[in-house]
Amino acid sequence: MKKYLIIGSGFSGSVLAQQLCENNIVHVVEERSHIGGNCYTEKDAETGITLHQYGPHIFNTDNVEVWNYIQQFCEMVPFINRVKSIYQNQVYSLPINLHTINQFFKKDFSPKEAKSFIESLSDTSIDVPQNFEEQALKFVGKDLYKAFFYGYTKKQWGCEPSELPASILKRLPVRFNYNDNYYAMPLQGIPRNGYTEIFEKMLNHPNITVTLNKKITAEEIDFSEYDHVFYSGPIDAYFGYKYGRLGYRTVFFEKFTDEGDFQGNAVINYADQETPHTRIHEHKHFTPWEEHDKTVYFKEFSKETDEKDIPYYPKRLQGDMEMLEKYFEEKDKLSNITFIGRLATYRYMDMHHVIAEALETAKQFQ
Repeated sequence: MKKYLIIGSGFSGSVLAQQLCENNIVHVVEERSHIGGNCYTEKDAETGITLHQYGPHIFNTDNVEVWNYIQQFCEMVPFINRVKSIYQNQVYSLPINLHTINQFFKKDFSPKEAKSFIESLSDTSIDVPQNFEEQALKFVGKDLYKAFFYGYTKKQWGCEPSELPASILKRLPVRFNYNDNYYAMPLQGIPRNGYTEIFEKMLNHPNITVTLNKKITAEEIDFSEYDHVFYSGPIDAYFGYKYGRLGYRTVFFEKFTDEGDFQGNAVINYADQETPHTRIHEHKHFTPWEEHDKTVYFKEFSKETDEKDIPYYPKRLQGDMEMLEKYFEEKDKLSNITFIGRLATYRYMDMHHVIAEALETAKQFQ
C-alpha cells in the first residue's frame, strides 16, 4: 500500500482521498477547524437553517460523470438560482434577459425586437475586447453596463472594470427570452443536508486520517514518509511568496437574524456603487423544502486579500500572470508533488471543475 499526503480538505483533497483510499493509506491535513473548505455548511444553532458559511454554493454542471459521482454522497435536490439585482431602487432579474430589458427600457419587445435593439446599443467600434469594460460595451451597450456591471464589478474587484480581463464577463449570458435561471447548465441542485455531509462521507474510511487545525509549509513536509504529496493550497504560499503574493479578492460577511422572510429570494445583488455590500444571501431560500419561522441573511462585502484572509477570486492581472509563470517554473522542477485545485493552479474553478480535475488526477495514482 502506498502512502499519500493531501494538503487541504475541500473538494480537491476530499475527492482525491476518497478515490485513493481503497488500496492506499491517505493522510489529509487541513489548516481550518473543519473539513470541506469554502463549501462547508452547518446548521445555525438558533434557527436550524443550513448556512453556507463561505457564501452560496449551488451545484451546477453539464458533466454527467461528476453529477453521478457526487450523488453517491448526498441527495441532490433540484434547485434553480434566480438572482435579482437592485439598481436605483428597482429590482431586476439576472442574468440580463428579455424581462430585464423590457423593464429597464420600459418596452414590450419580442425576442427578435430586443435582440435588434441591444445590437443597436452595442459599441460596434470594439472589434476584439481587451478588457471587461470593452467586453460589456460590445455585449450590451453603455446603459445596461452602467446599471448592472460597472458598480457591482468595481465593488467586487476593487478596481476599474477596464483593468480586468474580458474573460471574466464571458461567464455572464444575455438572453432574449424570459429564462431567469442564473445558470445554463442542465444539472443543478443543492444537497438536501448541506455540503458538509458530502465531505464527511468521502473521508469516512479506515485508510484515511484527517488532521485539522494544522497549517503545513513546504519545509515541514517529510517527503521521505510519503509516496506522493497533493497540495491544494495557494501556490505562492507553498513557495514562501518568493516572487510576491498573487492577487486575490476575498469576501467577508455580516450575519443577521430576523423573523419571517427578509428579502424573498436566495440571492439579491446590489448594483449601485454607493451601496457598500455586493449582495445579500438569505440562507433558508437555498432549502425551500424546509420551513423556518426565522431567517438568517448575510451581507457580503469584497476586499483585497491580506495575510489573514481566505483567498477567493484570483484577479489574474498582468502582473499576477507574470508572477504565476515563475511559480509554475518552480513547480515544474518538483516530481513528487501535484498541485491541484483553484488555489494551487490560480484559476477560477466551479465545484464541478474541481471535482472533475480531482477524479482525473486520482486515476494516475490508483
